[in-house]
Amino acid sequence: MKADNETMDRQIPVSEQRRRKMKRMGIAIAIAVAVLGAGAWLGTQMLPTLNRKALIISEVDRGTIDVSISATGRIVPAFEEIIVSPISSQILEVYAHSGDSVDVGTPLLRLDLQSAETDYAKALDEREIRRQQTTQLQANTETQLSDRRMQIEVKEMELSQLEAQLRNELYLDSLGSGTRDRVRQAETTLKTAQMQLAQLRQQYQNEQRVRQADLRMQQLQNGIFEKGLDEKRRTLDDAKIRSPRRATLTYINSEVGSTIGAGQKIAVVSDLSHFKAECEISDTHSERVRVGGAVILRIGKEHLPATINTVTPLSQNGAVTFTVVPEDMSHPRLRSGLRTELFVITSIKDDVLRIRNGSFYRGPGDYSLFVVEGDLLRPRPVRLGECNYDYVEVISGLEQGEQVVVSDMTKYKGKEKLKLEGED
Repeated sequence: MKADNETMDRQIPVSEQRRRKMKRMGIAIAIAVAVLGAGAWLGTQMLPTLNRKALIISEVDRGTIDVSISATGRIVPAFEEIIVSPISSQILEVYAHSGDSVDVGTPLLRLDLQSAETDYAKALDEREIRRQQTTQLQANTETQLSDRRMQIEVKEMELSQLEAQLRNELYLDSLGSGTRDRVRQAETTLKTAQMQLAQLRQQYQNEQRVRQADLRMQQLQNGIFEKGLDEKRRTLDDAKIRSPRRATLTYINSEVGSTIGAGQKIAVVSDLSHFKAECEISDTHSERVRVGGAVILRIGKEHLPATINTVTPLSQNGAVTFTVVPEDMSHPRLRSGLRTELFVITSIKDDVLRIRNGSFYRGPGDYSLFVVEGDLLRPRPVRLGECNYDYVEVISGLEQGEQVVVSDMTKYKGKEKLKLEGED
C-alpha cells in the first residue's frame, strides 16, 4: 500500500507533459480542419450551379471591331410605284387583281372618261380658233405695214421731184430768170416734204414694233394654251390606267362603280424581286448617318452588307429615317414587310481586346461580368467600350485568353461566386 502511494506521488516528467499537450492540440487542430473542410464542402455544394451549355461564354481575344450603332428597319420593295387617278371619275371596269404579275402597258382598270374627252375636244376646237386668229393678225399686220411702206415710197418720189424743182429754181435764179421768192417757196416745200417723210418712217417703225409685240403676245398665249392642251392630253392618256413597269400588282381599287377623286390612290405596282430597307434611328445619332455609309443588315443569322442610299433631313418623333440598299438586292432571305435589325458602321478599331456581343451590353460603360475560374464563376468589374454586331471592345478588367459569360446574368446580381458544371 505504501509502495502504491509512492508511485502516485511521483511527478510526471516535463517532456511527457509536453508530448501529451501537443497530442491534445493536434487532435483539436485536426478536428477544426475537418470541421472547416466539411463546412467549405457543404458551402460549395450549396452554391447556385449553372451548366456550361446553358450559358454563352466568350473568350477574350484581340482583333478588329467595326464600330457601329444599331437601328431598326423594314424590308420593302426596291421599286414601288403608286398609281393615282389624274381626274375625278368613276371606276367602270377592273382588268387585274392584287398579286397579278403585270408588264409595261398592261391595262389595270378603266375610268369614266366622257367628261375629260369632251373637255379635250373643246380644247382642240379652241386651238383651231386661236390658230385662225393668229393667221388673221399676221395678215392684218402685213397689210397695214405694206400700206405704210407704200406711203413712204410715194413721199420719197414726191421729195425727189421737190428737190429737182429746187435745183431748177436755183439755176433760174442764177441766170436772172427766177426770183428769190420762188426759191424760198421751193425750199420750204422741200423741207415740209422731208419732215413728212421722216414722220411717215417713224410711224412705220412704231407700228411695226406694236404689231410685232401683238404677234408675240398672241404667240405666247397660244404657247400657254398648247401646254395646257398637252397636259389635258397627258391627263387623258394617264386616265387609261396601265402598268408603268414590269412588276407585281400589290394593290388595286376593285370597287366597280365607286367614285374616286383626282390624286387618289387606285393601284400600286411593286418589284418583288429586288428589295431595300426603310430604317430609322434615334436623332441623337443623326450626324453619323451619311449617304454612302456602310451598313450591315442582320436577318436571322445572315449578315448582309448594304449601303445608305437616302437620308431624311428632318427628325420626326425623335427619330431620323433613311433607306438602305443591300449589295444583293435579290437575296433569298429578303421578304417584303420583314422587320430587321441593322448596324450603321461609323469607324474601325484595330488590335483591341474584345468579347462577343450579347444581351448584357447596353452601351459603353462599367459592368460586372462573371469570369470563369475553373469550375467557378466570379463577378469582376469590367469597363467596356464601343461595339459592333459581333464584338464589344474591352477597355479594362479582362485579359486576353480569359473566359467571360456574355449571357444575361441579371438574376445572379450580388452573388460572390457561382458553381459551373459540365464540359468546356
